[in-house]
Amino acid sequence: MENHLTAVGALSIGLSVLGILIGAFIFILLAGIGYAVQEEDASIVLFTIGTVIGFFLLILSIPGIIGGIGIFKRKEWARILVLVLSALHLINIPIGTAVGAYSIWVLVQKETILLFNPIVPPVQQ
Repeated sequence: MENHLTAVGALSIGLSVLGILIGAFIFILLAGIGYAVQEEDASIVLFTIGTVIGFFLLILSIPGIIGGIGIFKRKEWARILVLVLSALHLINIPIGTAVGAYSIWVLVQKETILLFNPIVPPVQQ
């Protein structure tokens, strides 16, 4: 289960970085089109839309990066965060659905839960 957990952390970070790259691409594309048109109103509208979409995708991607890093460090809060994000990824057909379903499957296994919350025997005195 260790390998699956490492894959979930990497997929979470990878999907989030992809979201950031898509946001940057949309921003550059729309701002570039607005600049190329050389019409003031169109330039303002395209720049604004590109900025809003790029910023929105950046904000949506940051929790995935944080959760992926937390998964690598075996933090319980990261398991919960990635579970929630994985449920949201199910909407993004087809890649998000596959990653979300796989991540949910891995993160709800008893073996995985024990990796995050190892049972420590009480100290006897």
